[in-house]
Amino acid sequence: MEIIPAVDLRGGRVVRLIQGDPSRETRYSQDPAAVAREWERRGAPRLHLVDLDGALLGSPANQQALREILRVIRIPAQVGGGLRSLEAVRAVLDLGAAVAIVGTAAIRDAGFLEAACAAFPGRVALGLDARAGMLLTSGWVEVTVIRATDLARRVSDFPLAAIIYTDIQRDGMLEGPDLPGLAAMAAVTRVPLIASGGIGSERDIHALKALAPPVGGAIIGKALYDGRLTLEAALHAAAGTSC
Repeated sequence: MEIIPAVDLRGGRVVRLIQGDPSRETRYSQDPAAVAREWERRGAPRLHLVDLDGALLGSPANQQALREILRVIRIPAQVGGGLRSLEAVRAVLDLGAAVAIVGTAAIRDAGFLEAACAAFPGRVALGLDARAGMLLTSGWVEVTVIRATDLARRVSDFPLAAIIYTDIQRDGMLEGPDLPGLAAMAAVTRVPLIASGGIGSERDIHALKALAPPVGGAIIGKALYDGRLTLEAALHAAAGTSC
């Protein structure tokens, strides 16, 4: 299981939000590229980069910060936030992203997701953000009537790089991931599943590893930035070794 540090961008800074609420922001750095380099130096195999402004506005808004990060790191990065057209997906891949994450546009229009997968097979991930199992869009502002498991089942045969499942009620709360929700998701799709939201300890990583079918990765944000969990400890827990 991959441990994937999150680098969330807002106004060109590295920030974390609580449950996706822009009014509950903690700022960590004005140098996103330096933060990304540090995660790479400490052993991260991959980074999760999110343009929070883009997610809210509907189009990419932190291109300069993303460009600088992708220029200085050598590990792969998955990038999302405001990618609602094939042109936007192509642009972020051309910047150097290994994987483009689509969410809102894919949930609203199954044809868009199918077209993106056809144009960039294996380089598109589907971001599914849910509350009580129901999907939200537009930076977690708009509630839909679509169940995350229903959409995951429908796209099981798409050539997706991954499905990234976030329980937004747990995001930033450090109270553990949504294990039942992740198990339900893993049971209905053959697409590799990445867990996000609530991971705050080595115990949480062990719990994710124990799921059957297993998840392929875990995105960790606040716990790493606040020092609740070190990247080294998380990597060892994922590998089943001791520090």
